[in-house]
Amino acid sequence: MNNTQPKQRIPVILDTDIGTDIDDTWALAFLLRCPELDVKLITTATGNTHERAKIVAKFLEAVGRTDIPIGIGLPLEGSPCYQSDWVKDYDIEKYPGKILKNGIQAIIDSIKTSDEEVIVLGIAPLPNLAAVLMQDPSIIQKSRFIGMFGSIHKGYFGSDKVAAEYNVKLYPYSCREVFSSKWKKTITPLDTCGIIQLKGDNYQRIRNCNNVLVQAIMENYDCWTKFNKNPLYNGFDPQTESSILYDLVPIYLAFSGSFLNVIEHGITVTDDGHTIIDEQGDKIHCALSWRDLQAFENLVVSRITGY
Repeated sequence: MNNTQPKQRIPVILDTDIGTDIDDTWALAFLLRCPELDVKLITTATGNTHERAKIVAKFLEAVGRTDIPIGIGLPLEGSPCYQSDWVKDYDIEKYPGKILKNGIQAIIDSIKTSDEEVIVLGIAPLPNLAAVLMQDPSIIQKSRFIGMFGSIHKGYFGSDKVAAEYNVKLYPYSCREVFSSKWKKTITPLDTCGIIQLKGDNYQRIRNCNNVLVQAIMENYDCWTKFNKNPLYNGFDPQTESSILYDLVPIYLAFSGSFLNVIEHGITVTDDGHTIIDEQGDKIHCALSWRDLQAFENLVVSRITGY
């Protein structure tokens, strides 16, 4: 695989609720292996954001990326953390990188001090990013938003029944705040991200790879499988398949959209967390179908394994 970095990398910030669903861990790994992207900051969202920061810190330290600052976001109820056992003996105070206790201000500062437009990657419910917009709406002039949100024509696992998708449903008013902003916005709803699962030879290429990145993923996947009790996430076998890897898609959209069909629609967020097409609603670019899903999965595997 050619790991030559492009001449000008794209600065990105990742806002994640890592620890609730294992897909955030896979997304972090993929992000770190995308040479097109320059990770300026990772912030943790919802639930015990300090515990989530421990997961990020241990992961970054394991793979040699403690150059990336970690911002601790708003601690809000409602989000369990199933990977806590992985960091039960990890002392975040000894993390050799930078821990920023005010994650909201960290996002604002990272955007405003950047010489280039920053992509803010949202793979968590949106209280952090809604707070950023409320505190300093001028950041939209130097950034754009790409996230994993919603259900337009398809629901979970490719179902024809649309759903109130988790990242929207948990805090729909925060989602509405972000969607109604003047940010340039792109989302991957369940239509495209809800069918990403690695199986067969592609999954075994990862499972049998012994690099430190894969080891960190698999340790977390085994832990997550053991401790999560959410029936939506149960039933996946770490020996033979991944879970649904929703959050990989926004990482890809940060540097390319060639494998996807992206259409602009007006979107309205309902009080119960549904995202419906309403051409009077907020204009958002929506990745609604795949041009080449297999090519995308091959790309993910080659980058995570390094070959």
